[in-house]
Amino acid sequence: MGGLRPWARYGLLIVAHLLALGLGAVVLQALEGPPALQLQAKLRAELATFQAEYGACLPTGALEELLGTALAAQAHGVSSLRNGSETGNWDLPSALLFTASLLTTTGYGHMAPLSAGGKAFCVVYVALGLPASLALVAILRQCLLPLLSCPVTWVAVRWQLAPARAALLQAVGLGLLVAGTFMLLPALLLWGLQSNCSLLEAIYFCFGSLSTIGLGDLLPGHGRDLNPVLYHLGEIALLGYLLLGLLAMLLAVETFSELPQVRALVKFFGSSGPLTAEDQGGMLGQDELALNTLTPSTAAPEQAPAC
Repeated sequence: MGGLRPWARYGLLIVAHLLALGLGAVVLQALEGPPALQLQAKLRAELATFQAEYGACLPTGALEELLGTALAAQAHGVSSLRNGSETGNWDLPSALLFTASLLTTTGYGHMAPLSAGGKAFCVVYVALGLPASLALVAILRQCLLPLLSCPVTWVAVRWQLAPARAALLQAVGLGLLVAGTFMLLPALLLWGLQSNCSLLEAIYFCFGSLSTIGLGDLLPGHGRDLNPVLYHLGEIALLGYLLLGLLAMLLAVETFSELPQVRALVKFFGSSGPLTAEDQGGMLGQDELALNTLTPSTAAPEQAPAC
């Protein structure tokens, strides 16, 4: 494949991506189609039962009109149910969580602006706030990556690891740390606190949040009769989880992107020339991984840099 022209490589990459999209669509269609049809049939049966029992008391089409209004309000996060935790959808904690979901591109969809002014403000707010958020993340990345590299640098010098092995060790270690701290532990906590949430659903919610997918079908405390104070504390905790978890996820992705194998793959699709010895051998971006202090195999443990 090394002799392929750049346009052929890009075409191959696009075809592979389209095949992956098609495969995902087919699998989800097979898994989710039958449950959706069953739920639809159940809803129709319940509506038919309700109309048969109370139809004489309702004007024609009144129930459908009421349900349409309720569903339209629910789509904007306005609940018509008696739930003390959601009486105010735009109080300060809820608004903070909403803005965090905008700037982190998570977008749970649990609430949305109703007014034209609110929609226009969201457009301007995200257009200005998203670049500022990315700049902040870039600054924090430069500060935190060297600190996170210090333990790996010490281990690499002590065990006389090659730079490629040290980079792999750092990527795997940081990935496991992020998965355990921001994926598994919050999922276990959510599973223990929310009785109607399974462990799989809790992990699904945490992964959807950290990957900025934010499907919005699950939200801790949403739709439950919670005390307003507890509900708002949960929103603030979710806000902090989003900000810290996404930063940790980006650091892990940045570390994996600097692996020699990933750099060689990018080089393969980005150049028509043969791979150089630097790409094949996995030379690292030393300034990114803070491994430039590594010496050859003759390095002694006492030469480890101070972190």
